[in-house]
Amino acid sequence: MKRTVATRRDQATAQGQVLYMAFELSRKEWTVGFTTSMAQSPRERKLDAGDVDALEREIARARTRFKLPATAEVISCYEAGRDGFWIHRFLEAIGHTNYVVDSSSIEVNRKARRAKTDRMDLGGLLRLLIRYHAGEHRVWSVVRVPSPEAEDARQLHRELITARRDRTRIINRMKSLMATQGIDIGMGSGFETALAHTVLWAGLPIPDQLAARFARDWKRLLAQRELVRQIEAERNAIFRESSDPAVEKVRQLYSLCGVGIESAWLFVMEFFAWREFTNRREIGALAGLAPTPFQSGDVRRELGIAKSGNPNVRWLAIEIAWSWLRYQPNSELTLWYERRFGAGSSRIRRIGIVALARRLLIEFWRFLETGALPTGAMTKA
Repeated sequence: MKRTVATRRDQATAQGQVLYMAFELSRKEWTVGFTTSMAQSPRERKLDAGDVDALEREIARARTRFKLPATAEVISCYEAGRDGFWIHRFLEAIGHTNYVVDSSSIEVNRKARRAKTDRMDLGGLLRLLIRYHAGEHRVWSVVRVPSPEAEDARQLHRELITARRDRTRIINRMKSLMATQGIDIGMGSGFETALAHTVLWAGLPIPDQLAARFARDWKRLLAQRELVRQIEAERNAIFRESSDPAVEKVRQLYSLCGVGIESAWLFVMEFFAWREFTNRREIGALAGLAPTPFQSGDVRRELGIAKSGNPNVRWLAIEIAWSWLRYQPNSELTLWYERRFGAGSSRIRRIGIVALARRLLIEFWRFLETGALPTGAMTKA
C-alpha cells in the first residue's frame, strides 16, 4: 500500500508543470511552502525576512526536488498585512504569478477549539491556492494591488488623517488630566498664560509635575497643528495646480454641492482613481456598505452592513450623505430618502442614511465615469 501511494505521488509530480508556493510572513523570518499537487506533501523552508536572494535559490531547489523544468510556472500567494505589496511586485518582476489574499476571507475550521500552527496554515494556503488556480475563485478574495504611483497618491490624505487623530488624542488627554483636577483651560493661543494663573479648588497652584506635563503636551499639540496645516496647504496646492488625471477627478467631484475637498480627495484617491469597477455591487462591497442577509430554513433576517471594506471611505460616505440632504434638497436621491425614511424615527433615519451613502457612492462613480450628474443635483457656481 505504501509503495502504491508513493508511485501515485511521483506520477502526479511528474505530470504537473506548475510549482505552487505560499508564504507565512513575520517580522524576523518567512516560512515558505512548495508543492505541485494536492497529493504532494509540501516542502517547507525558513528564510530570513526580506532575503529575496535566498528565496530565488529555494525556488530553484524546489523545481529540482519536484523534477520540474527550470522554466516551470510558479504561482504563489501570501496574506495581506504589514509587509504590503513589495513582495508581490518582486515576484511579478521575476516572472512569477502571485496573489495577495484578504486574510479575513480564508476558509477556516469552525470548531470551538481548532488547532493552529504556521505549518497547518501554510498547508491550508497551498491547498486553497491550487483550488483557486483550478478555477474555484470563491475560496478567498484576492486583493487588488495598486500601482506604485496609486499607492503613493494615498499617502497624503492618510498622513493627514493620522495627524488629525494624533491632535485629537493629545487634546483629549489634556482635557482628561484637567478634569481630574477640577479645572478647565481653553486650548487656544492663551493656554500657557492661563495655565500659569490657574489654581485648584483649594486655591493652590497646579502641581509642578502636572504643570510640566501640560507644557510638554502643549508643545506636542502645537507641532501637530502645524503639521496638519502644512499637509493641508500641500494638498490644496496640488488641487489647484496639478494636471494629474486623478486630481482632475477630484476637481470634478468637488464641483458638486455638498462635496468638499476632503471628501472629494479621499473618494478619488482611495476608490475611483485606480480601481476598475464593473457594477454597483462592487462599489457597495468595497465600501463595506453591502447588506448581510441571514437565511436558514424559515429564519430570515438582515444582519446589517458588512463593514468589510475601506473604513475611511465608509465613514466619510455616511457623513457626506447627511451633507447631501442639506445642500442638495431637490436631488432625486434626497427626495427618495425623504419619501422612504423622512417620516420615520431617528433610528429609521440613521438606517436610511447608510442606504443613501451607498447610492451616493454609486452616483459619484457614474458621474466620474460618464460625466452625467446625479438626477436633480446642483453644481457649485
